[in-house]
Amino acid sequence: MAKRSVILVLPLLAAGTGLLAGSSMWMKAQEDTGDNSVIRKVVEMVQLNVAVTDKKGNYVTGLSPADFVIVEDRIPQKIATFEEGTGAPQNLEGPGQGNAGPQLIPRGAADLKSGSAEPVDQSNGSQTSPTSIYILFDTSNYMYRGRGFVFAQDAIAEFIRSIEGLNRIAFYSYSRDLSRQTPLTADRNQVLHGVRATVNGDDSALYNALLLTLKDAGEQKGRKAVVVFSNGPDNSSMVPPEDVGELAQSLGVPIYMVSTHEAKLDAVTAAVFARISANTGGEAYFAKDWKDQEHAFTSIRDDLAHLYLVSYYPQPNPNRGWRAITVKLAGEKAKQFHIRTRDGYRPLPEHLSMGAAVAPAGQ
Repeated sequence: MAKRSVILVLPLLAAGTGLLAGSSMWMKAQEDTGDNSVIRKVVEMVQLNVAVTDKKGNYVTGLSPADFVIVEDRIPQKIATFEEGTGAPQNLEGPGQGNAGPQLIPRGAADLKSGSAEPVDQSNGSQTSPTSIYILFDTSNYMYRGRGFVFAQDAIAEFIRSIEGLNRIAFYSYSRDLSRQTPLTADRNQVLHGVRATVNGDDSALYNALLLTLKDAGEQKGRKAVVVFSNGPDNSSMVPPEDVGELAQSLGVPIYMVSTHEAKLDAVTAAVFARISANTGGEAYFAKDWKDQEHAFTSIRDDLAHLYLVSYYPQPNPNRGWRAITVKLAGEKAKQFHIRTRDGYRPLPEHLSMGAAVAPAGQ
């Protein structure tokens, strides 16, 4: 009997822009059915960055895979990989095993510094996963009012210095156009040079710039996050913020928005910033002064150090539209602690081929 090959492809995670959902992993497997047939499977892994805090905002550490319950469109999911903070990833073939139980870490106590050597889990030899952090800095004419520009540069520079170690950083600036000042790198001096080299721009096209930044982030594997500093509303983008937010959700990239009090005075802008951050699993900060800006960046650094990275292969789901994701804690922990993560994603339409899916937008 001749062998037959069947290729099954589950959709990539992407929004309506047609961008590749680079936040996810592909796993190929061959299955012998006993009649000399080989079925090749390509399965999409959904990755979730999950923050767990208590009622006072302290981070909860020490949770195990068994503590998390994930549901997609009311369909229970089975956790495939699990990673806590800067710890080593766990590949799970069965239910998660228990551990010593949860612990509380006050906000402000975290530090992503890990020295020059990569931490290794001696039990299985696996390395910790670095985070790709994209910083997007407002250099539009909104920033050049008073001395806010210099203070913002200082706060960003201190944030960059505080996340030494495995993590890589890209620094972009924007006004009407996006400027990729420093591509993704582990060289902190190179990133700091990019911060100091920023120059005055004109109108603000934040959502255009954020869309392009997310596209870059989506091409990276593993953990990633986008940190935005904005001093005012968007007044020249062609892309609506709803599309940007949905793409970030589908790519699994949390967006952290740091803005000034002036931006908060614009009710529409403040609401959009808060919504985009919340829907993607990030947070929004409105700083009254330079001290608040530094506090915001410290809080973001702490958050990145304590996120759980939880992944699953979606169970069969006929829905090709927006898929809602719900993450809860099991048992009594659900009442004690708070979960923050993205709330869904949109699969790639079925009629698009894999080749079309991976092509950059506009090609």
